[in-house]
Amino acid sequence: MPKKQKYRKSHKGRRRTKSQASRGTMVSFGDFGLKTLEHKWITARQIETVRRTLTRTFNKKGKIWIRIFPDKPVTAKGSEVPMGKGKGAVDHYVCAVKPGIILFEVTGVTEELAKKAFKAAAYKLPVKTKFVSKDNI
Repeated sequence: MPKKQKYRKSHKGRRRTKSQASRGTMVSFGDFGLKTLEHKWITARQIETVRRTLTRTFNKKGKIWIRIFPDKPVTAKGSEVPMGKGKGAVDHYVCAVKPGIILFEVTGVTEELAKKAFKAAAYKLPVKTKFVSKDNI
């Protein structure tokens, strides 16, 4: 959850199908990264699950960077609530990602271990991903 927001609730917005990400597409901090290949919302829980998977796989070696942040509030009304009566309360937070965004980066581990960890992490995400290194993006 963000520390401070201008507005508590936000509009859904729309996904532009052909747009590629222009920022956050290069591996800048680490040696290896996990890159998205499609549009999707990634929830804060999914990001945390991937973080735990990566730290467990690396076994206290290496450094991990999380390049995305869930700052978009998603509202939901309670079950069996009738139509109308305004927008629901904030339920969870998401990060809207575009194709080409680097989600996670890692350094201080071998390429084989990074590939293994990112493969395990990719199962926990709702997007198709690709393993990239600083050399060949």
